[in-house]
Amino acid sequence: MPLTELILTENIPGLGAEADVVKVRRGYARNYLLPRGKAHEVTAGALRQIDALKQKRAEREARELNEAEELARRIAKARFVFTLETGETGKAFGSVTAQDIMSRIKNELGAEIDRHKIVLERPIKDTGEHEVAVKLHHDVTAQLVFQVKSAEESRDRGVEAESAATEEAEKKKKHRFFHRKKEEKKETE
Repeated sequence: MPLTELILTENIPGLGAEADVVKVRRGYARNYLLPRGKAHEVTAGALRQIDALKQKRAEREARELNEAEELARRIAKARFVFTLETGETGKAFGSVTAQDIMSRIKNELGAEIDRHKIVLERPIKDTGEHEVAVKLHHDVTAQLVFQVKSAEESRDRGVEAESAATEEAEKKKKHRFFHRKKEEKKETE
């Protein structure tokens, strides 16, 4: 397969970063990279422009690193509490997923993070304290510590007393219903 050399003008995952000289297939260069302005052909003039592209790349990488470090500090300080509905045996009916963590970070810290950067082997279904890694940059990983509580734990005792009163009222209602049915049956006989 014939290859051609190009200078990348932006990051392309799996291929290279800004100002890299790469060899790609001609069709990929002709149909995708060159028309979209993601690369330039290697010429004498383009080789002289590589220094400017490398400077731009270094500035961008330094800015991204600083932003990632600042966000890592904010994430490390944050303490989130997730609540899950649980049954009588303590088994959770839901789970905390990377999507849930991502939306909580967005809502509470105002930071946009891709859910794929949250390292979660499987959804969390256990109550207690959990720690999750968040890969913000290839050099920066933040540790997010959060609590998962049962919805029953977070309810007030007043709610429990109210539910007990409701149950008592339901029992009385059922008793009256069955008592009425017995009386109707006696009247029809």
